[in-house]
Amino acid sequence: MTWVEAIVLGIVQGLTEFLPVSSSGHLRITSAIFFDRDAGASFTAVTQLGTEAAVLIYFAKDIWRITRTWLVGIRDKSVRSSLDYRMGWYVIVGSIPIGLFGFLFKDQIKTAGRNLWVVATTLIVFAFVLAFAEYWGRQTRTLQNFRMKDGVVMGFAQAMALVPGVSRSGGTLTAGLLLNLTREAAARYSFLLAIPAVVMSGVFSLGDVFEPSAPGTSVPTVAQTIVATVIAFAIGYAAIAWLLRYVAHHTLYVFVLYRVALGTLVLALLMTGTISAT
Repeated sequence: MTWVEAIVLGIVQGLTEFLPVSSSGHLRITSAIFFDRDAGASFTAVTQLGTEAAVLIYFAKDIWRITRTWLVGIRDKSVRSSLDYRMGWYVIVGSIPIGLFGFLFKDQIKTAGRNLWVVATTLIVFAFVLAFAEYWGRQTRTLQNFRMKDGVVMGFAQAMALVPGVSRSGGTLTAGLLLNLTREAAARYSFLLAIPAVVMSGVFSLGDVFEPSAPGTSVPTVAQTIVATVIAFAIGYAAIAWLLRYVAHHTLYVFVLYRVALGTLVLALLMTGTISAT
């Protein structure tokens, strides 16, 4: 991996991690178009630690309050009706699907799942799913109305993001809208739900990031990985605040149009042989 590649991918990761456009899909596409290779699933997972560190800092007060209340509630029944205690369980249970599927399909995620035909197709298909959710969802429910079934449904939606092109935030926002949550409520739970999955994925991928997972995969140095992760953190922190403000006052249709346009472009490049699918 070159330094230019590491810096560009760090920027792309920071810009796209929290938007419903698939950061892993963008890293895969960026690598193919501009560097004629794949940075690999492990590099993607490790750089996501940077954006997740941004979540931990941005939501530090919320995370501390939820964690403290959940721990107290284990032994004190009086706090178990509070949203913070319940939210602790919602995040734990909602994280199970992606952990299970990530373990069962870890090899496919690193190989077949990164095929650009798959990435482009999922970008387009799930754009229409997101559009339907934006149109159909009544957005009448806040986090105060959040229930365990909501956490489970959004947990399975997050698990679909194991396929580049689906989008972790896109999947959870879509599910939240279909459950009639407001965009802001769905986004806030989405941020919290991502913490266990992204942190564990990044930690477990540390040992693989410096080994090529397939022919043509670029291999970064330790310094390049650190720099890309730090860049992703800095840009990702700003992206969190922007997205929360945006979804509170705007629809998600602009992301739908963007996903369709990008997916169509990638399909065109594949059909003309400009880029390789693998």
